[in-house]
Amino acid sequence: MALEKTDKIWHNGKLIRWEDANIHVMSHVVHYGSSVFEGIRCYAPPSGPAIFRADEHMQRLLDSAKVYRMDMVYSREELVAAMVELVKTNGVWPCYVRPVVFRGYGDAGVSPNKCPVEVYIANYPWGKYLTQDDSGVDVCVSSWTRIAPNTLPALAKAGANYMNSQLIRMEATTNGYVEGIALDTNGYVSEGSGENIFVVRNGVLQTAPLGNSVLPGITRDSILKLAREIGIPVLEAGIPREMLYIADEVFFTGTAAEVTPIRSVDRITVGKGEVGPITRALQREFFGIVRGEKPDRFDWLTPVPVASKQPVGV
Repeated sequence: MALEKTDKIWHNGKLIRWEDANIHVMSHVVHYGSSVFEGIRCYAPPSGPAIFRADEHMQRLLDSAKVYRMDMVYSREELVAAMVELVKTNGVWPCYVRPVVFRGYGDAGVSPNKCPVEVYIANYPWGKYLTQDDSGVDVCVSSWTRIAPNTLPALAKAGANYMNSQLIRMEATTNGYVEGIALDTNGYVSEGSGENIFVVRNGVLQTAPLGNSVLPGITRDSILKLAREIGIPVLEAGIPREMLYIADEVFFTGTAAEVTPIRSVDRITVGKGEVGPITRALQREFFGIVRGEKPDRFDWLTPVPVASKQPVGV
């Protein structure tokens, strides 16, 4: 999906032109991958644009920065306010919001001690990810293992982690699949290149625990909350690879993927090869909230105060 620019980008407390959001080629992040980031959706319910779980996303950004010893001068509340200001100023929704924190131009060595910490927030129109319909996607188990917990911290949403994700995704698409699923170093299901995974077996919804090199997904957490609320049994436990083949339902979750059904794994049809009842029920609850069709009973939506209530993005 081609990136469509907007007017302004937030940088270190100021709104600047999209064209002026540049970094030096010798910035630390270019050479050593020293960045953390977030992906956040702003939806367009009838009441006006609303950012999904803004506080939780910005808290995870701060947590990721802390893990990598990046000193942040902005609080969670300030970052959320900046995001709201940006969406309002650019006047584009629904949209994707991308905050990124990285080490900039300074020292030339691996040690980042003399490199300033830069904070940017951009937003731009963005539609569906992985699939344009609701029929499900065909995926494979990747030959690339998910990063081990004693190599790179999986709980941090760091740019460097996504080199591993790129290998998983490129291998999958080269071999004719939409996405790849990585196993952890012990051979248990971890996650996709940019999504958490859920399986359904005999009416029980199961997902991998964070100890299986899993990013603590905000959408993952949302689905767990929704499942418990509507009475679906939930289990966070290690998932053997073969469970993907014999599960009744399998689906991805993520800011980009939202709730995406998986139709087959390694050419083995999942269940009946169609969206299952539990996946469908959770989609109905999730999309009902973000589209304004159901009450926002968890206070997940942060409104963006604008004059016009009509969506102007994609």
